Amino acid sequence: MPSVVGLLEQRELTARRRVDELREEADRIQAELAVAEQEWNEWVIARSRVGEVLAPDGAVVDPDTSEGLPAPGGQPLRPEPTAAAKPKSVVPVWHAGLAWSALSVDYQRVLQALADRNRLGQGPLTCQEMAVRFGLDPVPGKVEALRSKAKRLTARGWLVESSPGRFTLAKGVTGQGGGS
Repeated sequence: MPSVVGLLEQRELTARRRVDELREEADRIQAELAVAEQEWNEWVIARSRVGEVLAPDGAVVDPDTSEGLPAPGGQPLRPEPTAAAKPKSVVPVWHAGLAWSALSVDYQRVLQALADRNRLGQGPLTCQEMAVRFGLDPVPGKVEALRSKAKRLTARGWLVESSPGRFTLAKGVTGQGGGS
């Protein structure tokens, strides 16, 4: 009959091998992720450069502006519309017929997430849930940035804060087309 210590050593060895296998797999996935993120960043830069070239004469595009571009490691919710407002634009007061394209892409992502929730009958969304949905780490800085956007959209009539920290689309704000 094998000893208890021998059995424990056997189990420990099996567990260590499993950990080593998983670490190797994680390293491989991390390497693939780094390559994919690099390619994605190159496409983001290409889109930004084309935007600069196609900008109306005299328009100054701030290359350091990251609003409207996906965060490193983040994942866009939907492909970004081409007729979006310029980054750092003012959020207009919502009125019937106002299209989402009047907002910058970041604000459109918030509206799209809430529109998806409405469509699925899932109710309000917190900023922390939005951060996770957008592929961001739900750390205070990212969550507060989303909260600021949601509060601004609420103040301008695009969203309603149904209970503290829980946001949903305002009545009449649906779909990307004409805001109705």
